[in-house]
Amino acid sequence: MVTIIPGRTDTKRNPNRQRIKQVTVPIGEIVSFEPATGAELWRGKVGDVDECVARARRAWPAWAAQPHSTRIELIRRFANEVRKEADKLATMIARETGKPMWEARGEVESVVARVEISVRAYADRTSQRKHDNGLSGVASVRHKPHGVLAVLGPYNMPADLPCGHIVPALIAGNVVVFKPSEKAPASGELLARCFHRAGVSAAALQVLIGGPAHGQALVAHDGIDGVLFTGSSHAGIAINRKLAANPGKIVALEMGGNNPLVVWDTPKIADAAAIVVQSAFTGAGQRCTAARRLIVKSSLYDGLIEQVKRLADRIIVGAPFDDPSPFMGPVIDNQTADGLTESFVYLLSSGGRAIKHMVRLNEDLPFLSPAIIDVTKVAERPDIELFGPLVQVVRVDDFDEAIAEANATRFGLVAALVGGTPEHYNRFWANVRAGVINWNRPTINPSAAAPIGGVGLSGNHRPAAFYAADSCAYPVASIELNQPRLGIGIGLRDD
Repeated sequence: MVTIIPGRTDTKRNPNRQRIKQVTVPIGEIVSFEPATGAELWRGKVGDVDECVARARRAWPAWAAQPHSTRIELIRRFANEVRKEADKLATMIARETGKPMWEARGEVESVVARVEISVRAYADRTSQRKHDNGLSGVASVRHKPHGVLAVLGPYNMPADLPCGHIVPALIAGNVVVFKPSEKAPASGELLARCFHRAGVSAAALQVLIGGPAHGQALVAHDGIDGVLFTGSSHAGIAINRKLAANPGKIVALEMGGNNPLVVWDTPKIADAAAIVVQSAFTGAGQRCTAARRLIVKSSLYDGLIEQVKRLADRIIVGAPFDDPSPFMGPVIDNQTADGLTESFVYLLSSGGRAIKHMVRLNEDLPFLSPAIIDVTKVAERPDIELFGPLVQVVRVDDFDEAIAEANATRFGLVAALVGGTPEHYNRFWANVRAGVINWNRPTINPSAAAPIGGVGLSGNHRPAAFYAADSCAYPVASIELNQPRLGIGIGLRDD
C-alpha cells in the first residue's frame, strides 16, 4: 500500500488497531506501507523524467552495439543474481503486496524462468531469414530495436510482470526506463539492482520512482520510442488515447479482464469447485487472469455452489508470514478494500443474492473474506473488472446461453470451460472472445512459453510473454548484392 503525499500528514495504524505516530512525507517523496500491518516499509525520492530519458538516449547506442550474445549473457547473469537474492526479493514482494510468502516465492521463480523463455522467444520470433532472390540478389529479414522503451509495471506482481517486458526489451537491444507501480516501488527498485549487479548498466536500465503524473509524463515524452504497459484498462486506454496521433511509438497494452469461467457437465464436482476457488481467489483475486464471473449449468448449480462455498469458507486469510500459511492475504490498500465492499453492496441492492458475504476482517487494514454472489437476476450487470476476491455467479440452461454470457463483456483476456465434452470445448474455443482459453484448468497462471494477451479492453493485439519479442524489435527487409547491377530495358529512346 503506497501513499504519495505532497507535504501533508498521514496517520497509519498498527496491527493492534492502535494509532501510531503521524508520518509526514516531504514533497517529492514516496512512502510504501505494508498492507498487512500498516507499517512503513520503504521511502524514496521521486525521479526526474527528463533526466532519465536523456540518460537513456545517451546509453542506447552502446547497448544496441553490444553483440547479441553479450546481451544474452548479461541477462542470464541477471537470472543468477535473482537466484542469489531469492529470499530477499520474495520477502520484499510479500511485505509490499501482502501476498503469502509461498506466492511471493513462486513469483521470484517465474522471474528466473522468464529469462530462458525470452531467449528462446527472441530466436523464434525475430530470427534472421535469408533466401536467394535470383539475379536480384539475396532477400533478408532482420530485426532492429526500437530505442528507448518505457516499461510501466503493476503492483500485483511487481517483479514478474515487469520482467516480462524488461528482459525481452534488453535482449533485443533496447534500453529501458522502468516505472514501477507507485504501490510497489521497493520491489521494483530491488529488482533493478539485480540487473545492475549482473552487468546491465544503470543507464541501460533505469528505475523511475513516481506517481501517476510521472507515468503520464514518461509516456508522452518525445524521447521515448515505445511503451510496454501492464495494468488496468482505465490506464491503458488513457495511454492509447494519448499516443493515438503518434504511430511512431510502439504501444503494447496488457490489461485486465472480466473473465468468465463456465462449468458444464462433469461428474467431478469437487475438482471443478477447486478450479473455481483457485481461479477466483488466488492472490486475493488481484490477478488480471482471475475468474470474475462463474457461469454454471442449472442442473449442476446446487451441488457445485455448495462445494465452492465450503472451500471458500475454509480459506485462511492472513499476513504473509503467518503460520499456518494463508491462502490469500489482504488487497493492496484500504481504498481498494472499501471499493470492493461497496461494489458487493451495490450488487446486493441491484438484485444479487449473497452466497458468501464479503466481510472486512480488520477495520484498519485491507483484509477481506472471499465473496460469492449470484447475479442471475441482476438486470444490468456492471461490465467492470472488480479487482479482488469477489466472484459473480450466473445460472444458465443451455450451452449457447453460456457462450453468450461469457461474451457479454467488453473485455477478452481469459476464459475457461470446466467439464463438457471435446465437442463442447471446440464450440467454446471457436466462439468465445479471449486471448487465452483453457479447458479443465484454472484461468490463472497462463504459460509464459505462450502468448498472453487479450482483445477488447484487455489488450491491443500485442500479447506479452512469449510474444513480447514482437513488441521489442521491428523487422527490416533488405535485398542485397555485393556489386551494383541493373539495366533499363524499356521506355528509353535509342542511344
